[in-house]
Amino acid sequence: MREFYAIKMITFAVAYFLLVNLVTFALYGIDKWRAKHNRWRISENLLLLFALLGGSIGALLGMRTWRHKTQHAKFKYGIPLIIIVQMGLTLLFTI
Repeated sequence: MREFYAIKMITFAVAYFLLVNLVTFALYGIDKWRAKHNRWRISENLLLLFALLGGSIGALLGMRTWRHKTQHAKFKYGIPLIIIVQMGLTLLFTI
């Protein structure tokens, strides 16, 4: 029974991180499109929040793919820092 719950937790975690990273990646693309078309923008705080909630890889890929927010210090240095902290926490809680 214990293994069943472990598999369920792992499945949920993988699904969550895939979903949050896909959404984060899309948000960066949408914000870039809105910036080019002088539309109402997605706030920087929301973009960073999605990175903090587990979408940091999607944020980094979005920044690189869309060439968006690459010169802003809080994104240029903040997103890699979030990734490092998340990796450290993952290692801490899985070992």
